[in-house]
Amino acid sequence: MADLLAEIVLFDGFDELDAIGPYEVFQNGAQAGASLETRLVTLEETALVTASHGLRVEPDGTLGEPDLLLVPGGGWTTAGGVRAVVDEGTLPDAVGERSAAGATVASVCTGAMVLAAGGLLEGRPAITHQVAVDDLEAHAADVIDARVVDDGDVLTAGGVTAGLDLALWFLEREFGAAVAAAVETEMEHERRGAVVD
Repeated sequence: MADLLAEIVLFDGFDELDAIGPYEVFQNGAQAGASLETRLVTLEETALVTASHGLRVEPDGTLGEPDLLLVPGGGWTTAGGVRAVVDEGTLPDAVGERSAAGATVASVCTGAMVLAAGGLLEGRPAITHQVAVDDLEAHAADVIDARVVDDGDVLTAGGVTAGLDLALWFLEREFGAAVAAAVETEMEHERRGAVVD
């Protein structure tokens, strides 16, 4: 049994790389020695979730009580995706509940808007995709110009590929630099930009 459980919550219109990139980083981290189990989950039981570019994903189950809850972005500037789940309200509430219960919460790209709607970012440093920076500031977050912002129990990443760097940073933070470096080598990815910790 892994020491840490990471759950990546999916919803119709999520951006593929925002979720699948960190998933692969975490799975490779487990192979490199991190005591980490990663699951793709939804709020309600469903057979398939359709992402923003048409990828259909079969989730592992429904949201539980993870140590790390990661929220992808996708669709803030359109009617679906993040915009729809923020307007609907159930996912922001669930994220807020998991945070209050002690989970570390992370977002990639416009997933930060879900965290903001859940009341997690007020007065805290955070980043999102450039298309949502003004909206994030309007939610009273302290927007930081960085690729990844680590505020302890809340981590946020900029747009899309920044999720790879957030996941690698999380591996380094929780399991050590050697694990993160092994995954970087395996995936032939070099982290770039600043991590504000």
